[in-house]
Amino acid sequence: MSAGQIIQTVCLYLFVACVTVSSNPPEDPVWCASAERNGNCTVTNSYGAFPDRSTCRVGEVVFPKSEEEVVSAVAAATKAGRKMKVVTRYSHSIPKLVCPDGDDGLLISTKFLDRVLKVDAGSMTMDVQGGATLRQVIEEAAKTSLALPYTPYWWGLTVGGLMATGAHGSSLWGRGSSVHDYAESITIVTPASARDGYAAVRKLDSSHAHFNAAKVSLGVLGVVTQVTLKLEPLFKRSVTYSVREDADLGEEALAFGKEHEFADIIWYPSQRMAAYRIDDRVPLNTSGNGLYDFIPFRSTLSVGLTIIRSTEEYQEARSDSKGKCSGGRLVTASLLTAAYGLTNSGLIFTGYPVIGYQNRLQSSGSCLDSQQNLWVTACPWDPKVKGEFFHQSTFSIGLTAVAAFIRDVQKLVELDPEALCVTDLYNGILMRYVKASPAYLGKQEDSLDFDISYYRSKDPRTPRLHEDVLEEVEQMAVFKYGAQPHWGKNRNVAFVGAVGKYRRASDFLSVKDAYDPSGLFSSQWTDQVLGLRGGLTVGGDGCALEGLCICSQDSHCAPSEGYFCRAGRVFTDARVCRRSG
Repeated sequence: MSAGQIIQTVCLYLFVACVTVSSNPPEDPVWCASAERNGNCTVTNSYGAFPDRSTCRVGEVVFPKSEEEVVSAVAAATKAGRKMKVVTRYSHSIPKLVCPDGDDGLLISTKFLDRVLKVDAGSMTMDVQGGATLRQVIEEAAKTSLALPYTPYWWGLTVGGLMATGAHGSSLWGRGSSVHDYAESITIVTPASARDGYAAVRKLDSSHAHFNAAKVSLGVLGVVTQVTLKLEPLFKRSVTYSVREDADLGEEALAFGKEHEFADIIWYPSQRMAAYRIDDRVPLNTSGNGLYDFIPFRSTLSVGLTIIRSTEEYQEARSDSKGKCSGGRLVTASLLTAAYGLTNSGLIFTGYPVIGYQNRLQSSGSCLDSQQNLWVTACPWDPKVKGEFFHQSTFSIGLTAVAAFIRDVQKLVELDPEALCVTDLYNGILMRYVKASPAYLGKQEDSLDFDISYYRSKDPRTPRLHEDVLEEVEQMAVFKYGAQPHWGKNRNVAFVGAVGKYRRASDFLSVKDAYDPSGLFSSQWTDQVLGLRGGLTVGGDGCALEGLCICSQDSHCAPSEGYFCRAGRVFTDARVCRRSG
């Protein structure tokens, strides 16, 4: 074992062992030079950088605590013709959805618009403000023996943010796994005419023609101030991970999501195996009080994060594929042994199945807990420390095309067996089931979502190890199989032609024009993504390294580092940056 692998092994054990250490939460994504927050302000996301590395400057930030204060802020900005955007408490969207045009834009934070207003046990509904976190929703619902049936796995998202980007869990059952499809009503504050006081409060429900536009809005319609969610009686689940070879993954994936209500799959292509999550409801009287505290979402010692990142940089600099593969196998084996953070009683894992209440199994994120501790810890991706820094390609492929896509990825692995070890260091490829949605910008058909995280250099001019294979997977999904991108993730390339994949995109744009005719909540970025202007991809030296373009000439890659623009190996229409030799 090399020195780098030994260090990585030690750090991984530190990573798993320090799970009970409390951490300091990430800093506010908004920073201003003055306490009044009325000049020289910037905003970023929780990862500390947007896909194009640009700094987003704003003129002023406001922190309303009520809908009335939101109305006042929107009215003043509308009267002044000022651009606006909404920022959430932790700002987890990777793209520039939160960045207004120009340096004088207004940022409206929902940090203090974060209350659970009402839980109605009779109607099984919950009224929440747009800035309330998923964790608050889960905990408050459970207090009255209710539950939101399907949610993302990370509880640091806000209700307004996760709805704006179409965030989801994994299920083809019921209304599906997208939280926005459990919204019974949405209240949104939009610009208005001078006659109407420059701001309007619009309450939409299923009887309103614009309801399905507001469900997934990308933040371009206005400020979501309140949402009514449909809940269910609290229930129990039984969870078991089953590890299998991936030879028949394409075919098995089609049936698996229909057989198990909360099914998902973690795929490790270079190891030629997959972990199937067998996850279903069980009767309330079934014994068990299990807890899911996902290990990569726990507090981690900062020194451990620094050494892990330094080891990965060392491997990248030396093109050490074997080191990446050894590290990836170690991460996988450790997570499987620790059941990914599942425990049978909240303390230890004693074996499958893990049975527990929905509120204890559906989502986690304990690294956000704000208790102070002598140990210096953080969420693994917190930019305050030298930790994870990654790209994330996340897209949904219709179930009818999933098997063919998986087979194509397997062909790439056959050609380059070590190439996708880089994903194993980030727990492989997470595959989640998503049902077709009536939302105009929701999923158009029953789909399987692929979440792929991988190393990103701090220097945008530095290519990644096996850059070409990950680019080919991305382009294959988007262009060959017509994948729809996750609106809150991805590099620019994944959004090319995206809006054309939504049958009612024109209806969404009509609502956008009606609610915000001057485009005050729009930006250059959202206009590009919605197909209203060009410039989504840009040329220039090294532009393909960060997904700002698809290479068409060698200079778009890194020829001085031996990376040249070449055709894909399986999807030959792809154009990727491949290392010579």
